[in-house]
Amino acid sequence: MGTFSVRAVIWNVAEPAKSITVDLLVDTGSTYTVIPGRVLEELGVKPIRAVRLRLADGRVVERALGEVGIEVEGFRASATPVVFGDEGIYLLGSVTLEQLGLAPDPVERRLKPTEVLLMVLRVLPYY
Repeated sequence: MGTFSVRAVIWNVAEPAKSITVDLLVDTGSTYTVIPGRVLEELGVKPIRAVRLRLADGRVVERALGEVGIEVEGFRASATPVVFGDEGIYLLGSVTLEQLGLAPDPVERRLKPTEVLLMVLRVLPYY
């Protein structure tokens, strides 16, 4: 699949006035969105927990995870998980894409709205 970037506005969910516009590489192989830790700290984003992540080279690392608000192409999520990443790493991960209701179109190299599913199962009584 070809790679492409999208412009996004991210903000501190605790202080929405603190925001920044960034270019994110669309990366469906990444579970979480990744923004350099320095940028998140400048926005005042606080870590809420640590996560273990497997990198493309097979190494496992532990990083801080926080939450930011995000808007991409007019689609908004009030809070999405974000990894405090290394300098220069800006990725739009699959969790955020699902929250926004967007999917990558590798041929047109852009994001497209998706049909969001809601499956309701009827629970049968246990006898």
